[in-house]
Amino acid sequence: QVQLVESGGGLVQAGGSLRLSCAASGRTFSSYAMAWFRQAPGKEREFVARISWSGASLYYADSVKGRFTISRDNDKNTVSLQMNSLKPEDTAVYYCAADKSSVVVRTTRGYEYWGQGTQVTVSS
Repeated sequence: QVQLVESGGGLVQAGGSLRLSCAASGRTFSSYAMAWFRQAPGKEREFVARISWSGASLYYADSVKGRFTISRDNDKNTVSLQMNSLKPEDTAVYYCAADKSSVVVRTTRGYEYWGQGTQVTVSS
């Protein structure tokens, strides 16, 4: 079992940066692919980025490509999301999630474990 705790959210002006972190418990962290999703008020939870268990394969939503970078440290059991050039439309609660499968999934159904989320608010 994996427990996930996000941190690093906050209020930032448009064009600014934030770095989200997700700390995972459990000795099997390195066997999970990890992802970030986000959910804005009144909208469905949407895929943001995914990283394979080794860190070798990265996937991004078109809306964040070139601005966000996902990374992981398997020694520290953490996954991070560096967010640059933030826009007001990036405002959402951001969640990290873990997937045991190696099949790339961009929907919430494929992920077994979720954190509680961290709020990111981008002001214009």
